[in-house]
Amino acid sequence: MNIASFALIGTLAVSPAFGQASQNLAPTTLPSQTTLPIVFTQSVSADHNHIGDPISAKTIQVVKLPDGTVIPSGSRIVGKVVEATPFSFDKTPYAKQRNSTLAIRFDEVIVANQHLPLKVYVRAMADPIASNGARESFGNDDTQATTEQIGGDQVRPGTSEVVSRDGNVVAYTRRDGVYAHLIVHSGNASAPCDGSSVEVSVDIFSASACGLYGFSGLSATEVGSTSNPSTFALVSNHRSPKIWQHSTALLEVLPQTIAQR
Repeated sequence: MNIASFALIGTLAVSPAFGQASQNLAPTTLPSQTTLPIVFTQSVSADHNHIGDPISAKTIQVVKLPDGTVIPSGSRIVGKVVEATPFSFDKTPYAKQRNSTLAIRFDEVIVANQHLPLKVYVRAMADPIASNGARESFGNDDTQATTEQIGGDQVRPGTSEVVSRDGNVVAYTRRDGVYAHLIVHSGNASAPCDGSSVEVSVDIFSASACGLYGFSGLSATEVGSTSNPSTFALVSNHRSPKIWQHSTALLEVLPQTIAQR
């Protein structure tokens, strides 16, 4: 797999938690299969937003690149609404309700005033309830304060190993986050998400997380592809789709060449 090379221009600010020196990063495409765990900082919906409205999100874990540079946690993700069709109930007897659509596009991640264009697909997305649940322990009867990642993997305090539901070690917790090799899996999606042999940032997502989590009554008709990168579309014929503030997603950089999903 070809990895994009990075020229030495500008300065990349590194999160102080790492205690690393600043590194340099050129405004070019990110390496294939880089993942960006993000949280939406504002809600966006088909009945309140319009084409061209900005969307706002930020990274929730440090992302380490092959050349040693990093994208700090809290880096801004910007984009825009590309389609917003509110739901309108058709009262005609036996009418087939028309779809309501919300489509957004992720344009850039901003790192130390550098704008890095994004060509990604949305590997997984979770609503605020599912996202918050991934940070809460099972309950009072769980003496280990185990948490369950979005997708089912389990994180136990006091150990670096993250295990799947069948007991396999699929990821590791470190001082700066959770890292995994992605696992091929369909999850809640109509098509399988890919796997990887490189370690990537996943934060609250399982190595096999794929599709929508918690968005009941909605379907994702577009998640991003080489022919339509960074575009994500939610559709419903019962209500207007909405991505709530505090929803999370795992973005994955598309390879240079890949069959359209």
